[in-house]
Amino acid sequence: MQNPKDLGLKDSSLVKNFSYINGSWHSSDAQLTVTNPADNSDVATISNAGVAETELAVKAAKDTLKMWSAKSANERATLMRNWFNLMMENQDDLARILTMEQGKPLAEAKGEIAYGAAFLEWFAEEGKRVYGDTIPGPSGDKRIVVIKQPVGVVASITPWNFPNAMIARKAAAALAAGCTFVVRPATQTPLSALAMAELAERAGIPAGVFNVVVGDDARGMGKVLTQHPDVAKFTFTGSTPVGKSLIAQCATTVKKVSMELGGNAPFIVFNDADIDAAVQGALVSKYRNAGQTCVCTNRILVQSGVHEEFTKKFSAAVAQLNIGNGLHDGINIGPMISNTAVNDVATLVADSVAAGAKIVMGGQQGDAGENFYQPTILSHVTNDMAIAQNEIFGPVSPILTFETEAEAIAIANDTEFGLAAYFYARDIGTIWRVAEALEYGMVGINEGIISNAAAPFGGIKQSGSGREGSKYGLDDFLEIKYLCMGGLDK
Repeated sequence: MQNPKDLGLKDSSLVKNFSYINGSWHSSDAQLTVTNPADNSDVATISNAGVAETELAVKAAKDTLKMWSAKSANERATLMRNWFNLMMENQDDLARILTMEQGKPLAEAKGEIAYGAAFLEWFAEEGKRVYGDTIPGPSGDKRIVVIKQPVGVVASITPWNFPNAMIARKAAAALAAGCTFVVRPATQTPLSALAMAELAERAGIPAGVFNVVVGDDARGMGKVLTQHPDVAKFTFTGSTPVGKSLIAQCATTVKKVSMELGGNAPFIVFNDADIDAAVQGALVSKYRNAGQTCVCTNRILVQSGVHEEFTKKFSAAVAQLNIGNGLHDGINIGPMISNTAVNDVATLVADSVAAGAKIVMGGQQGDAGENFYQPTILSHVTNDMAIAQNEIFGPVSPILTFETEAEAIAIANDTEFGLAAYFYARDIGTIWRVAEALEYGMVGINEGIISNAAAPFGGIKQSGSGREGSKYGLDDFLEIKYLCMGGLDK
């Protein structure tokens, strides 16, 4: 078993082995082990918390709420800015921790740390702009005022694919709005969350404002976070089936919820597209984090006039990707999170090949280890195949062909999901028509990477509700209160 000093960090105290509740580190007799998916080696042993610790964290957040919400927006912003600065000062160590527990290449991990920290920076300032309204009264003796107040204690469950950024994106908005926060991170990747807690403490975030509870009792801990009467809002990033179940649980106490769920992103290439740019856009959108992102390209739709050119150039670009341990130099694709994930992707590919798809390249488990899957391209794919109808969550690119703009839109929208979509075209008419017709919450036009702190991240249909980031990102953490003042004519 490795100790923190063995992980190659400049600051080994960033590796924590206990849940962080009310400003203290809580141990337990039960343990869980964090492993590196690149080689299945043990990274750290973490105390395995449960229902009791989750309830304690909710109580701490509730007890601290009045104090935190009473601080001025500027006071909260100063503390959040301290947290941002510490995240960036420790970017290298945080990235290394992330790569060891999650697997993504170190350069990508560093990018995630900067991306997550950007939300702390953004909302530190945006929290100062929680504006209300005055509304003309119905008569001379009345005045109408609208104010916004923090919703209360916020609970969250976050996934393993972005173990830093998914927490930062939620916590930053919650804290800026004056809410307190409890998160249960994925048990595969708790170290990133606990390192964030350590830096929050160093930044001066008061005890009880930001709490991290690590444990594998998903059902029991989830029930506390979704049904506890002191939790006012619940926010989740993960699969649509799990999200539906959590929404149902939240209904028992009529909580405010926001959900960032599954995706099935189309990537459309029209005949007039800049093909070289489209290839690069598809490459970064599809193969980032080994395809394990909710907004990554899931289906590539190419118009018949450029299908051959695009497939040839895209195949050549994918062939240059290097697969291996994310800590090694020159690696573009790291491992998948587990061998189960590899087998799920392999099953999707096999089912689609049986239905008539052709493997252009890849289609096998990677040589680097059991948790790796080769960058793969499939041709002769139709939209009714398993590979097109399901969220792949792996490094596989199915390529479909279409003839007309209307056909492309119909194929793209033929899914229950509506998170992200991408398309490449140069005709301004095509751009406007397609952008408006695509049934997705986010659309990348001649761009394969679309998420940033200033933009509203979120989907429609069964991809979820609510928005994270941007000026709209505070809305889900605020309540609107209407004040009617009467008797003002005396």
